[in-house]
Amino acid sequence: MGDPRRIRKKYHTPSHPWQADRIQEEKELLKEYGLKNKREIWKALAILRGIRGQARELLGKRGEQAAWQEKQLMARLRRLNLLKEGATLDDVLSLTVRDILNRRLQTLVYKKGLAATMKQARQFIVHGHITVAGRKVTAPSYLVRADEEDAIGYAENSPIRNLEIVRKQAEEAA
Repeated sequence: MGDPRRIRKKYHTPSHPWQADRIQEEKELLKEYGLKNKREIWKALAILRGIRGQARELLGKRGEQAAWQEKQLMARLRRLNLLKEGATLDDVLSLTVRDILNRRLQTLVYKKGLAATMKQARQFIVHGHITVAGRKVTAPSYLVRADEEDAIGYAENSPIRNLEIVRKQAEEAA
């Protein structure tokens, strides 16, 4: 069956478990983005921590290799639509966890109006009613690239898609 891979956590828990400010902020994020648990916030923070750490490291380096790495980092962040064209490493350091959470498939399904609430968007994704560029994606935490954003829609065989078509036809007839 192949070599077993080493499974590692993709997040770190907070260093101090009882900070009222952090707990309150996490509760607001959970509610605003319809997240399942705080682990999803911690995963987004881990992604952000990696990006910002790479940017800090590149700020201190010089040379051809550093320029190439900076170009690669900026291209990746533009592909994810986290930064606009012409952004600098200082802009990378100003990214927040909300920027990461706004690029999740769950958030974009809700913002596109394919679901009435964030929780419903999560349900549609997990149940396989949502596709991205023709591929069924069942992970609400999927980070959507900029070129895929317009290709988010209902699955071809989804009953929700059929209901949406019937509703639009009724609106046109009225």
